Amino acid sequence: MKESVRTILEQVYTQCHGEGIFKNPEIPAFSVEVPRSKDHGDLATNLAMLLANQEKKPSREIAQTLIEKIGEGHAIVKKTEIAGPGFINFYLKEDVWYDVLEDIEAQGERYGSCDAGKTEKVLVEFVSANPTGPLHIGHGRGAAVGDALANILAFAGYSVEREYYINDVGNQMQNLGRSVYLRYLQLLKHDLEFPDDLYKGDYVFDVAREVILKHGNKFETAAESDAIAFFTEFASTYILTGIQKDLDLFGVHFTTWYSEKNLFETGTVQRSIEYFKQEGLAYEKDGALWFRASQFGDEKDRVMVKEGGSTTYFASDIAYHQDKFKRGFSKAIDIWGADHHGYVPRIRSVLQALDVPQKSFRVILIQMVNLLRDGKPVAMTTRGGEFVTLREVLDEVGKDAARFIFLTRRSDAQLDFDLNVAKKQSDENPVYYVQYAHARICSIISFAGEKGFSVPRFQEIDAGLLSTEEERDMLKKLSQFPEVVAGSARAFEPHRLTTYLQELVAQFHSYYNKHRVITAKHDLSMARLYLMNCIKGVLKNGLGLVGVDAPEKM
Repeated sequence: MKESVRTILEQVYTQCHGEGIFKNPEIPAFSVEVPRSKDHGDLATNLAMLLANQEKKPSREIAQTLIEKIGEGHAIVKKTEIAGPGFINFYLKEDVWYDVLEDIEAQGERYGSCDAGKTEKVLVEFVSANPTGPLHIGHGRGAAVGDALANILAFAGYSVEREYYINDVGNQMQNLGRSVYLRYLQLLKHDLEFPDDLYKGDYVFDVAREVILKHGNKFETAAESDAIAFFTEFASTYILTGIQKDLDLFGVHFTTWYSEKNLFETGTVQRSIEYFKQEGLAYEKDGALWFRASQFGDEKDRVMVKEGGSTTYFASDIAYHQDKFKRGFSKAIDIWGADHHGYVPRIRSVLQALDVPQKSFRVILIQMVNLLRDGKPVAMTTRGGEFVTLREVLDEVGKDAARFIFLTRRSDAQLDFDLNVAKKQSDENPVYYVQYAHARICSIISFAGEKGFSVPRFQEIDAGLLSTEEERDMLKKLSQFPEVVAGSARAFEPHRLTTYLQELVAQFHSYYNKHRVITAKHDLSMARLYLMNCIKGVLKNGLGLVGVDAPEKM
């Protein structure tokens, strides 16, 4: 409906320009939104106020001109009115909302989808945790955001690939290998000091025990350099396998697992360094090679190759992001922890130097998760060291609750995750609240079947019988679903979907507590049953996009 009203306004503006009423042939970027109060109509626009400066006329005068051109008896507009400084409120005809029911039936599982992406090739890189330990709860939030966003973008017509970047080279990996090696020796009864700067989680003992299980004491007398090389590779593989299992349990699957090590083995990093040198984007100073980042918006130049010849992590990141666009992606979306916010201008400067359009790169920052139990901070006993693992949370509350709750707020806002709320079977638990509505509608349809009713087709109902205020509100809400999906895709904000689902479900529960679906009136029962089935379909589509099941029974 927003697009229909927008089209009406664009046509009226073109008409007014043709008649010399408006000077500029280009209409300004205006909004069409649902008013906060139902008393202000179904939709409202700010177009007249935007035109006031352009046309040097009072905004209410311009609004009056526009609504006169729209006129009476429009196909979808029942009436218009001017509000406040010049908002135009639109009251739409009741029967236009019935069209959404037919659309939901016709499009089924594709209702809410669109072709806005025009198959544009997009890479969403997320989680990308170092394989030095198990995933923690913060990684879980990033995984939920990344996976849901990829689902939404694909539903909006983009060609989407999901990627996990494995940081499997550098000092962190050497420290991991040394940590496991020393724990291995301790398990073999060697009395030795364990340095404070190594990895101390219990999971390190788990890896060491696995080495003993498979190789016994083979490395007890090996040269330390040889042993650490083996332990680094073994631990990396073991931990990455655990990460993959946790993500699989979480319902997250990647198109590509991209290894940093592979960047070096294929010469990609070296070719990138040579390219920057040849193009004058890098210079040598104090024995190191520096990228001219300050020329491209960063606060200072950055080292690519250190004195002595070893590359920095930044050099790998340059090569990796350069490769993303070489692979044909027109848009790259990186999902990082909020503690990486200072790294954003660094990568932006690289892409600017490579002439990548600014709109082609987007970073979404994931704020921390505060783990609670009945509103109080909780420190769970963890096998991961000093953090709560994703697996612990999944074991306690399950995939659906974790994913939905992770998506209930903007990703850049801190999130309170209450474990006990996530397990409650009540309205207080947002995922239960939504899933229960879907299951309840399935129960209604089943009950209707026992009474001899089957879900009808649109042509078999009298949609005009859906005339209560609550029914009209639900029709309007159902019509907004495609707009919510498209808006989530444009803004890269999957939390808009969980908000929408909770609002739709609130309307449904309120309606169900007030009205019977199956009544003594056959035609009314058929119309309401059809409406229930449409709500069920939209709930299932929405839950699917955020990666949550739509149960038929609870």
